[in-house]
Amino acid sequence: MNVVTVSKTEQIIKDIQPRPFGKVGKIWLGFLIAICIVGSYAYYCQLRDGLVVTAMGDYVSWGIYISNFVFFVAISLVGSLITAIFRLANIHWSTPITRIAEIIAVSAIFFASLIIIVDMGRPERLYNLFLHPRLQSPIIWDVVVIGTYFIISLLLLYLPLLPDIKILLKQSKEMPGWMRKFYSWLGSFWTGSKVQKQINNHSIKILSIMIIPVAFCIHTVTSWLFATTYRPGWDSTNFGAYFVSGAFLVGAGGVVTAMYVFRQMYQLSDYITDKHFDRMGKAVVLLAFLYLYFNVNEYLVPAFKMKKPEEIHLTELFSGHFAPMFWFAIIVGMLLPIAILITKSGRKPMMVFIAGIMVVVGAWFKRYLIVTPTLLHPFLPMQDVPDKFRTYFPSWHEWAIAFGSLAGALLVITLFARIFPVIPIYETIIGEDENEEHLI
Repeated sequence: MNVVTVSKTEQIIKDIQPRPFGKVGKIWLGFLIAICIVGSYAYYCQLRDGLVVTAMGDYVSWGIYISNFVFFVAISLVGSLITAIFRLANIHWSTPITRIAEIIAVSAIFFASLIIIVDMGRPERLYNLFLHPRLQSPIIWDVVVIGTYFIISLLLLYLPLLPDIKILLKQSKEMPGWMRKFYSWLGSFWTGSKVQKQINNHSIKILSIMIIPVAFCIHTVTSWLFATTYRPGWDSTNFGAYFVSGAFLVGAGGVVTAMYVFRQMYQLSDYITDKHFDRMGKAVVLLAFLYLYFNVNEYLVPAFKMKKPEEIHLTELFSGHFAPMFWFAIIVGMLLPIAILITKSGRKPMMVFIAGIMVVVGAWFKRYLIVTPTLLHPFLPMQDVPDKFRTYFPSWHEWAIAFGSLAGALLVITLFARIFPVIPIYETIIGEDENEEHLI
């Protein structure tokens, strides 16, 4: 093992430590805040006037809000799960991307919880879920696993930060006063003693083991919210695996997208290298093939049997009103990323970034297609209903709230990157120097 000199250690800290926003960063921050403000105003209007401001009705009672919820839950999967598996398998090359994945997981699952409250229409009645829970309701299962997943993900993000906080307090000379106070408050108890390190490492290992079944549960239970109904398009025993495989894909797509952005904005090419993009690109290809398989399985079986309700639903997807969106999600969200990343030249950072964007955008439309078409094709035909019930297109309030939630998730990630290092400093140094006692 090569011994890292003090100057090398200082260089690592200088390269990775948080930095003030530049001009581009301030513009990006202002843009996100503006979208969040518009979304907040739209939600105020919804609270004031009720769900009548939305385009939802008797048939499409779940609209773009639930699409966003499923998307957030999906993109949160790979974050903490990748971190947990890599930590347990003692895979060191993943160190520079673990915190990025954890940030995405915490931010996404937080806004998944918020968007559910938005969809309720009467948020003051949220307490009824806890005062009068019903084990027969899959919604209660979802509340339990989402809450558990959020707490574990938050701890997996916080515990590895403690050594970094101590290092930055000791080594960084130009830290703003407010940040120094905030760091001191977060990590005042951390001394870096041998006992603390052992307890911290043991806690991280326990959390890493716990989060694996919880992560699978959250996506399986979310799929059960749909699959426990008799509706065409949802009445499937394949839905759990279908949701989990899709979550793996969009989560990996979100991670590679964030990797590229942070690498470019913070000049981290020495830490997030081409090798990381090559390996993550291979993972995205594998996950895209896996999700494509479950898509074929999901649609081929009902298409072969072609029951009348399923026929109407599938026709709308494959050649009807939703066909452009459906084929866009399949081609852009799966087929094109496979075509790009399957070759070595396609796994260069820029190409992986483009493929990641395609995966994330395609995944959002895929979640919309899971929710809306099914609701527009109930078992009992629509008769003697207003024309507006026969279609669904979100109102501006819904669009504003949906985009506000997406911007809010990006805002949390942006602010985190301003306050904390996006690459673990302590683990990076330890990876190059076994004798780290002088650091903290």
